[in-house]
Amino acid sequence: MARVLTVTLNPALDLTVQLPSLRLGEVNRSDSLQVHAAGKGLNVAQVLADLGHQLTVTGFLGEGNPQAFEQLFAARDFADEFVRVPGETRSNIKLAEVGGQVTDINGPGLMVSEAHCAELLARLERLAPVHDLVVVAGSLPRGIASQWFVQLLNTLKALGVRVALDTSGDALREGLSASPWLIKPNEEELGEARGIALSKSSELTAEARRLQAEGIEHVVVSQGADGVSWFSPNAAWHAHPPKVRVVSTVGAGDSLLAGMLHGLLEGWPAERTLAQATAIAAQAVGQVGFGITDTTQLADLEAAVCLQPLSQ
Repeated sequence: MARVLTVTLNPALDLTVQLPSLRLGEVNRSDSLQVHAAGKGLNVAQVLADLGHQLTVTGFLGEGNPQAFEQLFAARDFADEFVRVPGETRSNIKLAEVGGQVTDINGPGLMVSEAHCAELLARLERLAPVHDLVVVAGSLPRGIASQWFVQLLNTLKALGVRVALDTSGDALREGLSASPWLIKPNEEELGEARGIALSKSSELTAEARRLQAEGIEHVVVSQGADGVSWFSPNAAWHAHPPKVRVVSTVGAGDSLLAGMLHGLLEGWPAERTLAQATAIAAQAVGQVGFGITDTTQLADLEAAVCLQPLSQ
């Protein structure tokens, strides 16, 4: 299996509240509350660990409340290379309704200094060359400009490692200029970053091909309940997910990304890679938390994925 380094610049404690329905302006009673050490890169890392890969995790972590994260790293046997910074890692509140709708209230993140940014870049220069892949995922905390984020991506690229990027907003718009090996936005995020509408399949295909011409080998676009489209150097596919009971959509995109990276790292055929990745994402929406919980169910979900080639 592969050695994978994940970079989570803006991790969070996810407080997932499950409730029958959210009534604004009223007293709401929850069915349960679960707290997870999270952040997109860490979510990806947990699924990749379940798939057998060796993980190193880095980014910025608050000195004030590291306990849940350090417990996760120990339980998952992650190599901890996070840069500690003053303050507390943010909390994100996820209000998950029975019907599957999730309302996010996300905190702003830590304030990161130039010195801490320099320390992280130094760690990446040491760590990246001994890993098979680097995953850079999630939003930017306070104190970090998108220009520095591009510097980080270019530093990794200059080290000769493959970089998978999953972010949004200014970070995605600027990050595309570094031509990472793989990107995984959703349809709305990609359209916003490129300043265009992607309401038609032909528009998405044309934009994906433009991105590939700019040096991005793999363009993976998640489309929620409509599935996922994958544009690789040799082919393009769309996967329709199986129908499942939705408990929470939190982490579904991260699970999809982990599944795609697993298939690519293993050298699987495109159809197998996309089918299993779609199944992993489908399993994720049926649970709270991250990781592969039932391999038998996963195999059944994979068998129910419908694949179709997209026109070139």
